[in-house]
Amino acid sequence: MTDIITLLLLILLQAVLGFDNLLYISLESKRAPEKDQKRVRTIGILIAILLRIVLLFVLVSVIKYFQKPIADFHWNGILELKPNVHSIIVLFGGIFIIYTAIKEIWHMLGDKNLIDEDAKKGSVTNIIIMIVIMNVVFSFDSILSAMALTDVFWIMATAIVVSGVLMIWLSGHVSEFLKKNRLYEVLGLFILFVVGIMLLTEGGHLAHIRILGEAITPMSKTTFYFVIFILVIVDIVQGQYQKKLMRNE
Repeated sequence: MTDIITLLLLILLQAVLGFDNLLYISLESKRAPEKDQKRVRTIGILIAILLRIVLLFVLVSVIKYFQKPIADFHWNGILELKPNVHSIIVLFGGIFIIYTAIKEIWHMLGDKNLIDEDAKKGSVTNIIIMIVIMNVVFSFDSILSAMALTDVFWIMATAIVVSGVLMIWLSGHVSEFLKKNRLYEVLGLFILFVVGIMLLTEGGHLAHIRILGEAITPMSKTTFYFVIFILVIVDIVQGQYQKKLMRNE
C-alpha cells in the first residue's frame, strides 16, 4: 500500500514539474509541418521516456559524480564558480530556452506573413532531437525529486512512463489550444522565457556562482508559478480590455 501511495505522489510530482516541459514541446512541435506535428510530439516524448529511465538508472548509480565540482574558478572577487555536471546541463538548458523564446518572439514581430508558414517549417528530425534533448534537461529536477521520495527503482520508472503517456496526451490538447488561440502563443513564449530564467538561477546556484561576492539563488517553484499566474491574469485582462475598446470604436 505504501508503494502505491508513493507511486501516485510521484506521478503527481512529475505532472507538476513537467508543466514547463509540456509547454516547450507544444511550441517546438509547431515548427514541424502540420501533418507531422502529432508524430513529432509522440516520437520525441517516447524517446525521452526511454532516456529518462536510462538517466534514472545512471543517477541512482553515479549521483555523487554528477554533484562533484569539476573546477574551482576565482577571478579577483568578481566571479567565482565551482561547476559540476548537473549545473552545466541545467545552465545549458536555461540559455537555450531563453534563446528559443527570444528568437520566436523576434520572428513574430518581424515576419510579415504569419498565415502561410508551411514553407518555413523546420526539419522533423531536428525538432524531435531538440524535444528529446530539452526533455532530458528538464528531467534532472523531477528525477532527483523522485529519488528524494523513494529508492525503489520500479516505482520511479513507472512514474516516468505514466507521466510520459500523460504528456503525449496533454501536449496534443495544448498544441490544439495554441493553434485555435494564436494570441496565447506570445504568453506561452514569455512563460518559456521565465522558465529559462528559472533554469539559469538554478544552474548558477548548483555551480556555486558568485558575482561581486553575491551568490546566485535559485528561483523557487512558488515564485515561478506566481509569476506565471500574474502573466496569465495580465493577458486575460488585456484581452478583455482590447475587446471593449474595439466595441466602443
